Amino acid sequence: MRVVSLVPSLTEAVAVTLPGVLVGATDWCSHPVDLDVSRIGGTKNPDVERILGLAPDLVIANEEENRAPDLDALRAGGPEVLVTEVRSVPQAFRELERVLAACGAPGRPPWLDEAEAVWSGLPEPEGRTTAVVPIWRRPWMVLGRDTFAGDVLARLGVHHLYAAHPDRYPRVPLDELRAAAPDVVVLPDEPYKFTADDGPEAFPGLSCALVSGRHLTWYGPSLAEAPRVLAEALRAAHR
Repeated sequence: MRVVSLVPSLTEAVAVTLPGVLVGATDWCSHPVDLDVSRIGGTKNPDVERILGLAPDLVIANEEENRAPDLDALRAGGPEVLVTEVRSVPQAFRELERVLAACGAPGRPPWLDEAEAVWSGLPEPEGRTTAVVPIWRRPWMVLGRDTFAGDVLARLGVHHLYAAHPDRYPRVPLDELRAAAPDVVVLPDEPYKFTADDGPEAFPGLSCALVSGRHLTWYGPSLAEAPRVLAEALRAAHR
């Protein structure tokens, strides 16, 4: 089996579970850190000819991260293209199992069982914290409705204030974000790399939590530690 992954979190899941199966991954596939495969461009601009030149049996993709014209071009070139949809934590586990089976896994890997046990064992949140969750600036964009990251936060007791917005990633003026007066502004380090010096200064007087984008938005082995890592970052914002 020869597999090309167009999704960083799925790259990590396949590489950890089935070493040697991956032959190509995007430039953004940063885990495992020692991943040694051909790089085929970005999630939004993959090099279709380079991918086809790797002669994959399977290309794994995601309906949100990858563009339909690229996936159509890959299908036309011969390989099977498996497209995932992940908008909640339970859906992530189902899709991970489906992807790994398609890549040749004989069964569920231990890390997947561990991650699912961690999430199913979370206690009911004692209270609710309101948040806005920017994912980009210039222009400012935030989490909206029906997102995986939004479901992750909800299960940790964080209600983001644009969860009912008609758009999944709405553009919202900064003044409106400030006026929403959330308990916390959650600033991940991807897709936009918010840092202590780039992001919090836009929200004077509001608590800001700098969080790992991998633990907030990736569905893979990082799911096992995501609740702990994210909870620690959220607590740190209120110290």
